[in-house]
Amino acid sequence: MGVALLRIDDRLIHGQVVEGWVPFLRVDLVVVISDAAASDEIQTALMKMALPPAVGLLVVPVAEAAARLRSLERASRRSLVLVPGPVEALALMESGVEVDRINVGGLHYTVGKVQLGRALFLNEKDRLALVALAAKGVRLEGRALPSDVAEDLTAALEGR
Repeated sequence: MGVALLRIDDRLIHGQVVEGWVPFLRVDLVVVISDAAASDEIQTALMKMALPPAVGLLVVPVAEAAARLRSLERASRRSLVLVPGPVEALALMESGVEVDRINVGGLHYTVGKVQLGRALFLNEKDRLALVALAAKGVRLEGRALPSDVAEDLTAALEGR
């Protein structure tokens, strides 16, 4: 089974994920890959409370993510993987995690970021990580919910 979807979303677990993606993908596990979340027991507890009881939660730092995902694949878990930004997604790919597409769901505005899509704001580090992912042949799709039309972010990154 393995990774049903790798999603970039700086909010990690929230309503769109719980009500939209989890049932649509029929996952039994949500894996959050974030150094900050992995070191914050309160944030982890809150994320677990937001999920349906039948859906497990695993929160791991980026350095441990590839090994943990490989073990989940052997355990036949169907998982939604959430990362807070493109840099973490690129780190996963560079550590051997293979996906053919990445859903970019939400990167919200902070000072110094420029808008790429409806709810997608990037700094230069984010943009370079997305360009590197696209260069690896990964399809980058922008959409908040499964019912939304997927926007090709690769074309947007290239200015088409």
